[in-house]
Amino acid sequence: MLPEALLKKIQTFHFHTKRLADDLFAGQYESAFKGRGMEFAEVREYQPGDDIRTIDWNVSARFGRPFVKVFHEERELTVMLILDLSGSNLFGTRKKFKRELLAEVAGMLAFLAIRTNDKVGAILFSSQVEKYIPPKKGPSHVWRLIKEIFTYEPENLTTNLEVALSFLNRVTRRHAIVFLITDGLDTHFERPLRLTAKKHDLTIIRISDPAEDRLPRIGPMTLKDPETGELALINTANKAVQTRWHAYREQHVAALADMAKRAGIDLVDIRTDGPVVQPLIRLFNMRRKRL
Repeated sequence: MLPEALLKKIQTFHFHTKRLADDLFAGQYESAFKGRGMEFAEVREYQPGDDIRTIDWNVSARFGRPFVKVFHEERELTVMLILDLSGSNLFGTRKKFKRELLAEVAGMLAFLAIRTNDKVGAILFSSQVEKYIPPKKGPSHVWRLIKEIFTYEPENLTTNLEVALSFLNRVTRRHAIVFLITDGLDTHFERPLRLTAKKHDLTIIRISDPAEDRLPRIGPMTLKDPETGELALINTANKAVQTRWHAYREQHVAALADMAKRAGIDLVDIRTDGPVVQPLIRLFNMRRKRL
């Protein structure tokens, strides 16, 4: 049984993300991610303006007047959410922790999937696959998924994106819409990223906090690596330290952007101090224009 306060928080979050998905993304997700193709539905009499290429000549000859074939999009898709639960996501200096923001984004995407009758599943990972939730449909499935994101305590706090992507490619054999939601602080995962992008429609959603870009100037302070537990004493008032920190961060961010570009992957940045909806809307609009 969940504590009452936590259950109430999850319920509030559940209704909030559902409302955002219903109110703000109507039609945009569906038009941004197309189905597997068109399937034949029926024939009907020709009407002015119909494409003559859809005329069914056999039926037309039989009845002595033109009939056209009607096709519907084969819509059902599988959406997979690859969620980074490593220790670095238990950090936040603004409105929320990165893991809370990750849950909000994942919840909205899950609701968008089921409202268009798509299946949605999730892989929760750290340096190992922590939990696999097979794709299913329906509101009760999304409720379970959100509860898992909020309450699951990973066995490990370190990160290994290669493990998560390799597991995805083993368990998801058919083409899927994949959202990798992570702070992107891991390295050496370009090869599995490229392999995943060839097999699936992959988007990276990078979660970040402003304090990761620039250190606060408060003098000597002790920092603890949330994944390894390592401690470091640094002087944040030192200009050289500030410069090296900012340069490293810019280099790391640029490296992920370059990796995504080479693999043909969309990359969306969402910050703990910024909007959540607008970056996703921009992604959907960009994809719709490309299609």
